[in-house]
Amino acid sequence: MILRFSLPFRTAWGQRLVVCGSEPSLGQWNLDHALQLQYNPELGRWSQEISLPDDAPGTVDYKYILLDDQDGGKHWEWGPNRQVHYDGRQFSRLVLEDYWRPAAQPENELFTAAFTQALLRRPDTGPARPAKAARVADSVVRFQLAAPRVESGHQVCVLGSDAALGAWDARKAVVLSDTDYPTWTAEVALDQPDKPTQYKYGIWDPAAKQIVLLENGEDRIIPPAQDRRTLRVRADENFRYPTAWRGAGVALPVFAMRSQQGLGVGEFPDLKLLTDWAVQTGLKLVQILPINDTVATHTWVDSYPYAAISVFALHPQYLSLDAIAPLQDAAARQELEQLRQELNAKDFVDYEPVMNAKWKFARLLYQQEKAAFLADPAFHAFREEQKSWLEPYTAFCALRDQYGTADFQQWPEEYRTPAKVAELVRADAANFDEVGLHFFIQFHLDKQLREAVDYARHRGVVLKGDLPIGIYRHSVDAWTQPELYHMHQQAGAPPDDFSTTGQNWRFPTYNWERMAEDGYAWWKQRMGTLARYFDALRIDHILGFFRIWEIPGHSVEGLLGHFSPALPLHQHEIEQRLGWFDYGRLCEPYIRWHMLQHLFHGQAQAVFDEFMEDAGYGAIRLKEHVRTQRQMESVFTEKIAADPANTEHYQWLRSGLYSLANEVLFVPDDLRADFYHPRITVDKSVSFKELNGEDQHRMREIYNDFFFQRHENFWREQGLRKLPPVRYATNMLICGEDLGMVPASVPGVMRALGMLGLNIQRMPSDPKVEFGHPDAAPYLSVVSPGSHDMSTVRGWWEEDHVKTQRFFETILGHWGEQAPYHCEPWVAREITVQHLHSPAMWAIFPLQDLLAMSPELRRANPDDEQINVPANPTHFWKYRLHLPLEQLTQEDGFNREMQELVSRSGRVSSY
Repeated sequence: MILRFSLPFRTAWGQRLVVCGSEPSLGQWNLDHALQLQYNPELGRWSQEISLPDDAPGTVDYKYILLDDQDGGKHWEWGPNRQVHYDGRQFSRLVLEDYWRPAAQPENELFTAAFTQALLRRPDTGPARPAKAARVADSVVRFQLAAPRVESGHQVCVLGSDAALGAWDARKAVVLSDTDYPTWTAEVALDQPDKPTQYKYGIWDPAAKQIVLLENGEDRIIPPAQDRRTLRVRADENFRYPTAWRGAGVALPVFAMRSQQGLGVGEFPDLKLLTDWAVQTGLKLVQILPINDTVATHTWVDSYPYAAISVFALHPQYLSLDAIAPLQDAAARQELEQLRQELNAKDFVDYEPVMNAKWKFARLLYQQEKAAFLADPAFHAFREEQKSWLEPYTAFCALRDQYGTADFQQWPEEYRTPAKVAELVRADAANFDEVGLHFFIQFHLDKQLREAVDYARHRGVVLKGDLPIGIYRHSVDAWTQPELYHMHQQAGAPPDDFSTTGQNWRFPTYNWERMAEDGYAWWKQRMGTLARYFDALRIDHILGFFRIWEIPGHSVEGLLGHFSPALPLHQHEIEQRLGWFDYGRLCEPYIRWHMLQHLFHGQAQAVFDEFMEDAGYGAIRLKEHVRTQRQMESVFTEKIAADPANTEHYQWLRSGLYSLANEVLFVPDDLRADFYHPRITVDKSVSFKELNGEDQHRMREIYNDFFFQRHENFWREQGLRKLPPVRYATNMLICGEDLGMVPASVPGVMRALGMLGLNIQRMPSDPKVEFGHPDAAPYLSVVSPGSHDMSTVRGWWEEDHVKTQRFFETILGHWGEQAPYHCEPWVAREITVQHLHSPAMWAIFPLQDLLAMSPELRRANPDDEQINVPANPTHFWKYRLHLPLEQLTQEDGFNREMQELVSRSGRVSSY
């Protein structure tokens, strides 16, 4: 049997095409032995033939690769391996009429799990329908179209000029099979294979027995064929839709969800209620914040969802006790109901009492259900499947509680490494119940979350998760694999609209070189666990894959950090470009008496006497015990503990001293002597302002080159090295949070990898505009009026009325009108509509911003709706929706209005 590859493709000089695959003649996936294709310039086609056995059916897997002899590039076509089944007993010739599948095409994202598993999921109607078999004939065409964008009640059909394709009679169109969805197939024996056949694909409604959409563009053509006993496989290009697919979604953290069955906090079953509301209103996505376990201290500090003690384990606060089993003890049942009423009556998540209740009743349920649980085959399957992270996690939690800290460096020597994990998790271990409780909780959390995910998928709603960029310093991950992180460093973010001194997350930074040694196995496992629950994912601070803001361990604020990896300046380069180099003036805190007077007013002398000393020639230096911000933090922690009544005063003094420590122009590199990084926002420092004019000019040139030119290609290479293993570890739809100081190379790399960017109106990517407009967003992006790190639209509206007025006129188009003092419902509606009509693939709204359109449903005080305040490092995450989700699903008037807005924007129908 002859197999012929045929592919139309225009190459540049020095480029050629090969096909690599499972057959020996295709190199058996060894690219060095791939089949070379031959080019026919008249047809513009690359082709070649191989022989296959004709005595039995078989399968060939293959893929096309573009080789560039000029630069050595090896570019594999996008998508999974191609596969073709053959039967030499029926056909003597198999012709593969393929098209190159280019990467970085918007249509490619329709093949992700968000679409194939949820939005456009095929109905569960038993075994898939097999492809229509052609009648026995000399020449058969197998129509094969990859088309995920088909509503669950519709099918793909083909209609054409040949009588076998209906002779353009729409009632006689050939319906394709979805057996291999998202690929549709049907075999047709053409009546007149020796003549050209024109055809088009359509969307078929089997209930109405009619075509509801015929694709755009010119007719497709099948050239005439004279070959006998030939099967021609037409692997066609994309269905030509008149418009791009667009959808809308809602964002709300799980902890913020309120339901009648909750226990003072949102729980995984509440996702079903929010899914119901999304279906009612035409929304197709529910976005949440990270849901991993953050229990490190058993205090309010643990409310921060981006400091997980395990990147795999789920947070116990989301456990629905009722969904496990009823409490058999009547007194316990009564106590639980009383606590439910008390905690649900609060207008915020009272984290510590909530968690105390969860732990208490989870322990009771564990003891009650222990025998059945430990004998449950489903638990043993879960434990075996998740063993690599689950067993260390349960041991870690037991040790954390036994020794009163998650800082494993403070545990007894024998437990500072995970060497004894196997001992601790044995069923016959003396303290197994302390471990068994966490097995029990994680098993039920996983079960409850997967039930909610399955519920959403079957209703065409995507659940979108959130991947934090960092890991917690005192976590299972750091305990088990410390070699993967730089534990002596801190990750954060440079100054931005959220925080003028930068953000210090205190997470260790990644040891990317070590991670690369095993092909980024830790990242692939992490992504695989997330794909267990989510079909779409937001990657927090995706810039961290290009470079992270790395802060030395002695800093509290972020200003003395630097990008890593980076290309720091050698002392000689600074000297050459600045004209001089003086370590004391450039790299040590610049402190003068007038600065103390400005910061501390009448207390300047007292502050000097306690914390500083004369350095000569008008210079002042900090005393040895307060040279760094960490030392300052320690000193003032003691002062506040000894004199809590004056806490506010001590915090004010500490803040002033922090600012003095930041008064440097260059930050020494932590790895290489005599190398330096310009301090971020250096022109805002007093040290810079007191340089002479010429030195200021030269310093600005050094600064601008360093931050905006020097690293562009370097950081692009970093992103292209680290992101693909993460991006392609799963089939989730990936959205990157790319706000802030974005290198110019980032959007291009994200586009090449099919990752959606984020467009927030108040944080435009274009530095030349004050506000972004949703109309300017690219298709592969998410538009949103805000994020969890910002005030809501209503809160922002009242922060700066001068800015609000400019927004009202320039973005909302109310030229010459006075903006309302408060964000009235009609204003919130205009902002929502503007986002809905954006060309972006997704418009996702914080639920608070949608409720702002209703005078009856929105919260009284908008300041109570903000989830996080990044500028406040001690902020507690306690926001809770003021309406039960059960009530929201019954607000028929508002829900109809929402559905109409979404429908009019074209974000409800798939075509």
